[in-house]
Amino acid sequence: MKATQNPPTQVQVTPADLLRMAALYLRRHGWTQGSYYDIYETADYLTPPACAAGAIGIACAGHRVEHFSQLDPDALADYLAALGVFVDYLDTTAPVFHIDEDGYLLDEHTSPYSWNDDPARTAEQVITALDSAADEWDSLRITGGENA
Repeated sequence: MKATQNPPTQVQVTPADLLRMAALYLRRHGWTQGSYYDIYETADYLTPPACAAGAIGIACAGHRVEHFSQLDPDALADYLAALGVFVDYLDTTAPVFHIDEDGYLLDEHTSPYSWNDDPARTAEQVITALDSAADEWDSLRITGGENA
């Protein structure tokens, strides 16, 4: 860097960073199914157990949000990017396709919501998937130790 250049003032947070933060959140505060946050926690509880999407939302906003539409534009862009990386990972590792009664494909992507809410799903599977999706994102973008 030349002496006349200004150093960057902000660190770029990647979708992989957000997915790892979501996994860490779930390790520390717990995981739930059926809603973004454990419905049995009080409304003012700051760190309720969360589903995968809820934990990604918290990682993006820095606090709980009841729906991703409540995120500011920058946090919403980060949320959608991280969720998209997670969906891409699920599409390759745990595809779930919804076919109607006529045999037509209704949804070609795995829903992170229905995947999270599968009765056979465990917290460890969700945490591992978030970490693995982050690792995959990094492996596709890092060459020689630098972002490509």
